[in-house]
Amino acid sequence: MADALKIGIAGLGTVGASLVRIIQQKSNELAVTCGRPITITAVSARDKARDRGIDLSTVTWFDRPEELAEKGDIDVFVELMGGAEGAANISVRAALQRGLHVVTANKALLAYHGVELATIAEEKGSLLNFEAAVAGGIPVIKALRESLTGNSVSRIYGIMNGTCNYILTKMEKEGLSFAECLKEAQRLGYAEADPAFDIEGNDTAHKLSILTTLAFGNQIAADDIYLEGITNISIEDIHAAAELGYRIKLLGVAQRTDTGIEQRVHPTMVPVDSVIAQVDGVTNAVAIESDVLGELLMVGPGAGGNATASSVLGDIADIAKSQPGAQRVPVLGHPATTLEPYRKAQMQSHEGGYFIRLTVLDRTGVFASVATRMAENNISLESIVQRSKQHLAPSHHQTIILVTHATTEESVRRAVASIKSEGYLFGEPQVIRIERPKEEG
Repeated sequence: MADALKIGIAGLGTVGASLVRIIQQKSNELAVTCGRPITITAVSARDKARDRGIDLSTVTWFDRPEELAEKGDIDVFVELMGGAEGAANISVRAALQRGLHVVTANKALLAYHGVELATIAEEKGSLLNFEAAVAGGIPVIKALRESLTGNSVSRIYGIMNGTCNYILTKMEKEGLSFAECLKEAQRLGYAEADPAFDIEGNDTAHKLSILTTLAFGNQIAADDIYLEGITNISIEDIHAAAELGYRIKLLGVAQRTDTGIEQRVHPTMVPVDSVIAQVDGVTNAVAIESDVLGELLMVGPGAGGNATASSVLGDIADIAKSQPGAQRVPVLGHPATTLEPYRKAQMQSHEGGYFIRLTVLDRTGVFASVATRMAENNISLESIVQRSKQHLAPSHHQTIILVTHATTEESVRRAVASIKSEGYLFGEPQVIRIERPKEEG
């Protein structure tokens, strides 16, 4: 049997501790399936005295991850600290420059430095694996880098943040407000004490930018994504969607168009009978549309210690099985030096249409004014419903719900701005894209 693959792990939080535990418990099985033992020889974390429920008596401790990357007796540097800058960035660069293989679950690091890191790895002949960075336990990175070779991907979309999906699911199932569901998600550990990164859509955007590069061969463009979170989704929106035959999900969508690549993250209404509408709780789902295979939908755990550690271990196992000097799969699916500049697509018609909810003053002419503003912007309406809100008296508010046919984001925003200028609107309008199956578009 070949010599042991020596692992150094930086970061012993939930994922890191789970990884150590799995490797130690399954050491014999891993040695057989990988053709060589996998041994943890060094670790680094903030608090050496903390009880993590794992045996670290035989490993070398480094207080600084940079020192582990530079000096540790290791073959693979596993980065599980998180963050785009600081120790994570410095230590991963140091490990790659040293010629070590690297495994990371850090989507922010890859979103902002992935091309540079891939360039270093490819120059040094090292592997940089990151399956756990997107969609937890779902092997979407391997699918795009390896399994779909020969396919031309046209679109990739999905539910990529378990926190948001949990909140939206709970709002629908239990009729609770966004604030109540967020509080429960924090209590259960699904949401951070400061949940903004998740609920504002940034986490999904980082993951989407990585998938976009793998799918289309462009440079990563994490800051060039249309971004909208779920903080403005109300229980009224949830109920209205259900009445129209939809569920609301936070989707990340990237697609190739004639004018460039479109990337967007926003709440979306999906048909209640579609597969992705059935993905509830903290579960993730990623769909890939290509010319040869058609549509591939992968569903699985999107977060948690074991799910993420499973993907990290899969990346380590791939390294253990690799042959020295063998042809490497490019880190980002295409050699880093050949990635094309990102070209943002021009605004185009969204075939699924839009859901628009307006709270307006209950007075004569408002309904007609709304319809006129839509017509002035060449927006064709599939339906328009006016609802009295007697329980809000004496304010005399009404809700108007519109569903449009295919139109552009620009037209919708222009029409809404025009309506806001009329002076009869209360609060901010709610605008949500509707995604329909292709055969209905």
